[in-house]
Amino acid sequence: MSTEISKQGHFFPRRRFLTGAANASLSSILLSCQTAPRLSNREMIPKGPGSTYKPRLKAAFVRRKEPYGMWWPGEIYDGEAAEAMYRKEIVQTAADLNMSLDVLPQPIHSLEEANQWIEGAKKAQPDGILLVMLDRQQHSWPTAQKTVESGIPTVIFSPVGTSFTTNTSHFAGKQGAFVCSTSDFRQAAYGMKMIKAHAKLRETRYVVIKGEERKDSRIFQIGTRLRQIPAATFAEIYNQTPTTEEITRIANEYWKNATKIHGVTRQDVINGVKSYVTARTILEREEADAITMDCLGALHDKPISLPCISWSRMLDQGIPAACEADIGASVTHALVQYLFDRPGFQQDPVAETSVCGLIGAHCTCPTRLNGFAQPPEPYHLSHHHGNRDAVPVPHWKPGARATVACIQLSSKPDQAHKMIISSGEVMKNISVPPAGGCVVSVLLKLDGVEDYLDYPGFHQIFFYGDFKNELRWYCDLFGIEPVVV
Repeated sequence: MSTEISKQGHFFPRRRFLTGAANASLSSILLSCQTAPRLSNREMIPKGPGSTYKPRLKAAFVRRKEPYGMWWPGEIYDGEAAEAMYRKEIVQTAADLNMSLDVLPQPIHSLEEANQWIEGAKKAQPDGILLVMLDRQQHSWPTAQKTVESGIPTVIFSPVGTSFTTNTSHFAGKQGAFVCSTSDFRQAAYGMKMIKAHAKLRETRYVVIKGEERKDSRIFQIGTRLRQIPAATFAEIYNQTPTTEEITRIANEYWKNATKIHGVTRQDVINGVKSYVTARTILEREEADAITMDCLGALHDKPISLPCISWSRMLDQGIPAACEADIGASVTHALVQYLFDRPGFQQDPVAETSVCGLIGAHCTCPTRLNGFAQPPEPYHLSHHHGNRDAVPVPHWKPGARATVACIQLSSKPDQAHKMIISSGEVMKNISVPPAGGCVVSVLLKLDGVEDYLDYPGFHQIFFYGDFKNELRWYCDLFGIEPVVV
């Protein structure tokens, strides 16, 4: 699907704008339902459970069997044409998202039929449900209520004419439900994408390189798989990895394409790419989708390149790669990629009080900030703030809209995880040196934030685009507490 990005950072599909939604506002949610293609020169394709899992969706339409008459949406509404149009959209969107779709061939015409269908859905245990409302009367909204009560994440698509606020108010902020009260199907398509993203997040296997143990576990409520392996594994594989023609070629590309080189030697870059190949080997051996490492703990005293280039390259390729074995940041990295088809920048937050902004500082950052299929931002090469190894330092666009996200994992199974959410604008790139700290330092001005000294969280993810609302919708659908700052 050909797409363009609006100034707000949303996806605007060029094709398939609904002919039946001519009155829908073009300033409404402009979202893509199609996953952007990955890099054409990708060096690896993860084969972990998250990468190979095909999310499953059940869908149904709801309406009266008899003519509409005087009751909304009224006899003026062509329910048959609407059903045909939206059915086509659902099938196409599911194909675009590579989702397994089970859509009821006929609408649900009674509460009895609704109960039977919902019981079947409970037994099938799909990843989510899409319910399309083609009626406001009789069993329609009671069916929506029962579907949400099933415990299966439910997207309710209510085209204009099929609901009042008296119907939708009950679902506002309700866990497990996402109501799209619009004739623009693209918002429902994003609902389908949220279901896919959460299923992939649940099945994703993260390799966690730290400590001395090897063990498997899962994050409660979210389900993400964690496979911890000993920190010594990285050094062992690195030392066994020869400097191949591939490593030299990739290093030469970084060297050639850099806008400038500050203190870095060609060997530094080769060593960094060797760490990339080492991480790739670990991912392949462990059949994992994503990676994180206690990098400073594992490598700070060893003559081995920290994985700054490695993580940057993997993030550019759509492989979640998180610093410092931070599991909350790891999950946030993956979610941003799965929802928005672009990588994020994990950083240490620093208050900037003279201009009232938030600096994000770290020594690894992706370059394909606009999306996996988009050209990279310009970058220069620098040393890590420890004055060692090679780091690509991308130039963030001043004026670009950006979002901040940070999943804070609860330590208690009976308490919900939280997500810190903000949006704002890129102000400038901080030069390091002469400033101190991590060499990728980006200053954001956040909407509505006046005091940055106590901005919550740590290792928040910065990424291009304004997706505050979309993250709130995700939180509502999957029981995460949104903390909008």
